[in-house]
Amino acid sequence: MTPSSPRLILGSASPRRLELLAQLGLTPADIRPPEIDETPARAETPRDYVRRMAREKAAAVPVGAGEVVLCADTTVALGRRIMGKPEDAAEAEAFLRLLSGRRHRVITAVAVAREGRLWERDVVTTVAVKRLSDVEIRGYLATDDWRGKAGAYGIQGPFGALCPWIQGSFSAVVGLPLAETAQLLQAAGLEVWR
Repeated sequence: MTPSSPRLILGSASPRRLELLAQLGLTPADIRPPEIDETPARAETPRDYVRRMAREKAAAVPVGAGEVVLCADTTVALGRRIMGKPEDAAEAEAFLRLLSGRRHRVITAVAVAREGRLWERDVVTTVAVKRLSDVEIRGYLATDDWRGKAGAYGIQGPFGALCPWIQGSFSAVVGLPLAETAQLLQAAGLEVWR
């Protein structure tokens, strides 16, 4: 990193986002997960929700001069329903039964902030889930991979075997759309691909 290059601050505790940034050759100078209320507003659409969450996260991260903060939010949307992180195995099972045999959208919004400016983008990917048997649902729940994941799954884990088709950005479903993130970081003055 050159002396004039800004320092990258990741406003997320997600190990998956950290791994995805490494694919761009980037290692954050610091990780500062923001604490915000992630409750959807009444009648808020999933796309509006994730965009608001990414912006609010970026605004909540303490940032100094010469720092670029990167925040993102991902949700699973079935129609207008926002499927966040399940609280327990029963809710995870309910989510899986709703997703079974259907297509749904995964929406990831990215917000990059530097010295009072904000660059943002959202990416919508369609994911098909095969019709799930009771054995598959029980087996997947037993992996505990559903914990802490929107819609009760991570496509990069065991659940990927149950998703025969996606249209859009795989990395966005994981939690950070790489192409769009690289563009936003470059717009904010960070060197990518150095």
